[in-house]
Amino acid sequence: MKVEFNKKYTTISIYTIITFAICLLMIVLIQKSEVIAGYLKEIARVLAPVTWGIVIAYIANPIMVWFERKLKKVIEKKKKHPKIVRVLSVAISIILLVAILTSLIAILLPQVIDSIVGIISNFSVYMDNLENSIYTFFEDYPDISNFVESQFESIQPKIVDFVNNIMPSVANIAVKLKDGAVGIIIGLKDFLIGFIVAIYLLFSKEKFLGQMRKCVIAVFPKQMSNSVLGIAAHTNQTLSGFISGKLLDSLVIGILCFICMTIMKMEFVALISVVVGITNIIPFFGPFFGAIPSAVLLLVAAPKQVIPFIIFILILQQFDGNILGPKILGDSTGLSAFWVMFAIFIGGGLFGFAGMVLGVPVFAVVYTLVSDFINFLLKKKGLSTATADYIVYHEEKTNKKETSQPPRQNYFEDIFKKKTEVKTENTEEKTDENKDNKN
Repeated sequence: MKVEFNKKYTTISIYTIITFAICLLMIVLIQKSEVIAGYLKEIARVLAPVTWGIVIAYIANPIMVWFERKLKKVIEKKKKHPKIVRVLSVAISIILLVAILTSLIAILLPQVIDSIVGIISNFSVYMDNLENSIYTFFEDYPDISNFVESQFESIQPKIVDFVNNIMPSVANIAVKLKDGAVGIIIGLKDFLIGFIVAIYLLFSKEKFLGQMRKCVIAVFPKQMSNSVLGIAAHTNQTLSGFISGKLLDSLVIGILCFICMTIMKMEFVALISVVVGITNIIPFFGPFFGAIPSAVLLLVAAPKQVIPFIIFILILQQFDGNILGPKILGDSTGLSAFWVMFAIFIGGGLFGFAGMVLGVPVFAVVYTLVSDFINFLLKKKGLSTATADYIVYHEEKTNKKETSQPPRQNYFEDIFKKKTEVKTENTEEKTDENKDNKN
């Protein structure tokens, strides 16, 4: 018995099976999410040296490219020596990175340790000073003192309950400290191995990039491969520009904080400068994340320095946001303040500190792709792509045009345009064949 397949219903059946398989896969992923998360963490732990190597190579690559460009002018005057130039540029860039890290650690680590030891040893003195400051404040403002005393009876049971709930978890602190120390040692080992991985990645950079392009061209259709490679290039440009610029910006802010706090003769200069410099890597909210614990620390140790410190941090943040940041970073992301905050909230909520740092450039890439897709759909309908044309004002409609920008490749337009061209060519070929057959 011969079975005749209907092409229409066969297609519908295939799509139904694929949809059912996707739904089943999603259910399994949700039900086994903890097991899958465990496997992913184990994979991430095993690949940690490679991850560190990629990060170090990514940071060292601009330095290597700069030295490579300079060395070519000196070494390759008569004959090309690409291997010698590459070896020297990789060696110089890695040595320079190690020298910078070693210098920062050698300068700052002893002072940070001294600050932490001083805080622990003088903690009782700091608490007495804080207590005296509170008593003095209440003596100067008796109305506030009376209000606090009247509310103390209702607050006291809650404080007791809070202390009772905290006490059982104190016993676990030693275990967590031990696990943290072991984690730091393992992380340091992975970081050192990462330098070796970075050397191999930098030395064979073109080969690895060529292999990636080869895979993309092999996997994707011809009309899509150029767009995929364009998206990858745009992602690399956005990430590298943002990360290298933000690291330089944070280093400058940390050094400025150290110099200014030294001149102002404040406490814990090195410790606070390190905190402010590291947290400044986080866009928008970084300076405030660093300023709050630093201000609390100064409030306990030297209350009179808190207000000058807060004023100084506000001035430093304005200098960074309006002068230094735009000079170093420029408009590397192209995002408004609202979308920067949105990216930080989403990235920080999902991936912690790393998500706060990388959330902005990653979201900038996603924003660009979505914007390209929306503009492509509008062009298909013959509509304007200028956002100002879709703003409705309550009082009057304005004819403001968006600021002219240099044209940029629309990846989706390129994909669908090439598909249309292929279809047109196929149709023309079939028409020519039919004409020849008739003749």
